[in-house]
Amino acid sequence: MKQPILYSFRRCPYAMRARLALAATGSTVELREVVLREKPEHMLEVSPKGTVPVLILENDHVLEESRDIMEWALDNSDKEGWLDFSENEVEAMNALIDESDGPFKAALDAYKYASRDDTIDTTQERGIGADFMKKLDAMLEGQAYLFGDKFSFADGAILPFVRQFAHVDRDWFWSQDWNNTIRWLEAFLESERFKAIMSKYSQWKAGDEGVAFGG
Repeated sequence: MKQPILYSFRRCPYAMRARLALAATGSTVELREVVLREKPEHMLEVSPKGTVPVLILENDHVLEESRDIMEWALDNSDKEGWLDFSENEVEAMNALIDESDGPFKAALDAYKYASRDDTIDTTQERGIGADFMKKLDAMLEGQAYLFGDKFSFADGAILPFVRQFAHVDRDWFWSQDWNNTIRWLEAFLESERFKAIMSKYSQWKAGDEGVAFGG
């Protein structure tokens, strides 16, 4: 294997944040775009859970979690300083990502897919998400990013999910009084980095060459 292989799906926020970290660290991978209803046999062989992203390293070690992929990339080269913060700040970042990946993401899924389950209280689940937006809004007061004026590991890990939350009901989200969160999200969506990691690729199939990504 010439370089690591990344199985990815363009719109998945987990895959999004993995691609963000890979791009920010200059890590080069062979990207294989997946259609979720037609998951490649090879991907399922190396990662039977069948979710993206999946990163296969040159030594055949498999990383199946997006956060692990981000940390692997940053361990190799944190050239943009995503983790160039104090020990206490990095600890706070990880706690915030835990909150995002845990209670916030659970509420986001319930809110986004409420039509599939009539027992879900959409207002309650959206309210949990709104509370998290308000927390981020307070953190962003007077600064560009969550931990100051430099993009961090926490920004990269959380922004794709804030984007997903915002897009469930765009009119409602953009009418809320969390102007700092909106400013932060809009700057991300308008950035060249976001546009680069959201390039569209054809579905990868066995025998095809993947696309060189990162570097």
